[in-house]
Amino acid sequence: MIIYGHSGQDIRRMVWRKRYRLLSIIVVIAVAVMLMGCTTLKKPAKLGDGLNKFWDAIGGKVPTKSTDE
Repeated sequence: MIIYGHSGQDIRRMVWRKRYRLLSIIVVIAVAVMLMGCTTLKKPAKLGDGLNKFWDAIGGKVPTKSTDE
């Protein structure tokens, strides 16, 4: 695609000369997208909390839904 006298090779040369600026913009966008996906926990999870809940459910301490009802 020729834009006012610039050939594709000229455009590639201009992009290659500014590659660090282009790379830094891509990195900033990627970090922003990753941070938008982060959420905060309402209650901090403890190390063995999940396993304790599992054993409590097996032992009958935690009420579970029954399909017999």
